[in-house]
Amino acid sequence: MRVNFELLDLRAFIAVVELGNFRKAAEAMNLSQPAFSRRIKSLELELGGPLLERSTRHVAPTAFGREIEPLARRLIDEFENQILSISGVGDQQAGQVTIACIPTAAFYFLPKAIKQFNSRYPHIRFRVLDVSSGPGLDSVARGEAEFGINFIGASGGDLNFSPLIEDPFVLACRRDHPLAKHRSLTWSDLEDQQLIGVSRASGNRVLMDTALARAPVRLRWFYEVNHLSTSLGLVERGLGVSILPLLATPPEEHPLLMTIPIVDPVVTRVIGIVERPSGRLSPAAQRFRDMLVETWKT
Repeated sequence: MRVNFELLDLRAFIAVVELGNFRKAAEAMNLSQPAFSRRIKSLELELGGPLLERSTRHVAPTAFGREIEPLARRLIDEFENQILSISGVGDQQAGQVTIACIPTAAFYFLPKAIKQFNSRYPHIRFRVLDVSSGPGLDSVARGEAEFGINFIGASGGDLNFSPLIEDPFVLACRRDHPLAKHRSLTWSDLEDQQLIGVSRASGNRVLMDTALARAPVRLRWFYEVNHLSTSLGLVERGLGVSILPLLATPPEEHPLLMTIPIVDPVVTRVIGIVERPSGRLSPAAQRFRDMLVETWKT
């Protein structure tokens, strides 16, 4: 099957999604309403389904349209990036990078990496899909994200995984907590503690439970949350201590919290870059990927 549509058709579709109105979208693109409607109709015919639900007051994407939207945005971005690169305007290092990143890496690590990258390429924009491991893999597989930052236990067979760093699980506690005096802890030291952890459905929890399955230790999970950042908030309030990956903890000196290594055994996850085997990165995304690899090497 050969799909035949124009870039302007995709722009028209995105304009309607953003403005929620055919008239406003047509005006924004300097097209007459009949010409604009023909472009939307042509795109729907080429893709094989309705993209928009129309009412007298509002226009919204259909379920099919919601699936197409991120792909359309990426096609437009990639085209613009390639034109910038070919025309020589690419010397100004413009463009957009769309990545899917697990929240534990997005909360503290990713902003630091983006800031470092932005100092070199201030005109490159970022779109970050901060989603859990499973949806993050799906976003990369569907082409919504150019690549992802994920951990190896979540990697699917149809994606390539390039390991970058081992991220150990540590204990986070308040500085005035009795455990704060220890330089390291064993898992047995935590058996009588009021623990705060992520839900059993979390990829991080599955990884940790699997690693400790044969260890003679029984942990008491008193609080369960969906996001590890929430667990740090509970720790700050003195409601317990949390076990979480090091990347999810504050990287600098924190006035209230501190982290302590957990040994016997050391449980780690491998963080890396997830990509489609046949995917081709935009120039901006390739630069950011290369910087991540170099940064993690050092």
